[in-house]
Amino acid sequence: MKATVSIRKVSKSYGAAKVLNDVSLDIGAGEFLTLLGPSGSGKTTLLMVLAGFTRASSGSIEVAGVELLTMPPHRRDIGMVFQNYALFPHMSVADNVGYPLKLRGVEARERRRRVDAMLEVVQLEGFGERHIGALSGGQRQRVALARALVFEPRILLLDEPLSALDKQLRDRMQVEIRRLHERFGTTTINVTHDQQEALTLSDRIAIVNGGKLAQVGAPEEVYRRPRTRFVAQFIGETCMVPLRREGQAAWFAGTQVSAAPVRTPAGDLWMALRPESLRIVENEDADSVCFEAVVKDQLYRGDAHIVYADLADGYEVKVMMPPDTACNQSRALAPGQRVKIGLPRDALVLVGEGA
Repeated sequence: MKATVSIRKVSKSYGAAKVLNDVSLDIGAGEFLTLLGPSGSGKTTLLMVLAGFTRASSGSIEVAGVELLTMPPHRRDIGMVFQNYALFPHMSVADNVGYPLKLRGVEARERRRRVDAMLEVVQLEGFGERHIGALSGGQRQRVALARALVFEPRILLLDEPLSALDKQLRDRMQVEIRRLHERFGTTTINVTHDQQEALTLSDRIAIVNGGKLAQVGAPEEVYRRPRTRFVAQFIGETCMVPLRREGQAAWFAGTQVSAAPVRTPAGDLWMALRPESLRIVENEDADSVCFEAVVKDQLYRGDAHIVYADLADGYEVKVMMPPDTACNQSRALAPGQRVKIGLPRDALVLVGEGA
């Protein structure tokens, strides 16, 4: 059964240190929401409060209209996948997956049926009698997911579930987790510091910083329309350069970046320069903002040519050039060469300092 989650003014303090600061957030039934933030931001603490392993200092969490914070963890009907999977090494795969059903008093024959069905779902048919120590990292991840889903919880919590895997396996497991979510539709709350993982998996992303929510929105929204310097710099690979306000316009190194009114709060103003948005151009045009730069270095990555260049005041930018369009151009570039770097106006991102 899908469940809505309503978090209201949740705070958590350890002495004078406030790890969560009046966090409020609504999570829709069947939604996949990721809590994304740097280490120490409070995202894992919020997940532990939801699970019942950490007690909030104040606030309320309701699931389908029922207060959660007063319930012990085993009554919250929550499945959880831990960062280290927390599987029982002395048990077989089947016994690990069936453990939540055994705790709930499910009869042995029905338990075995549901375990076999879940192992088939996670593509581990025939692995039931194996021990955990005989499994690869990706297989252990699938066992952990099967155990968390086998009792059909209202909510699934994922605590950095892919951090122990290598990149290729991590990418493959992202597809598997999304497939399982679409199949079961369980309300899912995922914690990660990996921006790519958050963008790939989530219906919405809640960016956490300093115990507060910096921005909540769909992946494309938080990536393309960040509200603060922190969000713009944290999500994606970004060079932030300061702008000078002049009336309602904004300038950088003698170039007018925006003639239209800048819709950010008064105070410091920044421009986000992302590698995939930048191009090395021959001539300026009305659809782009162009900056003088000096080539510093370049490398070939297979899927792209990467050019590093210095803008005015020493700001280094990274330009990602698709190989099918960049081959001849990149060969002509040399360290110390002066070039023009263009940023399409529709990719222009201006942000204030924010909270």
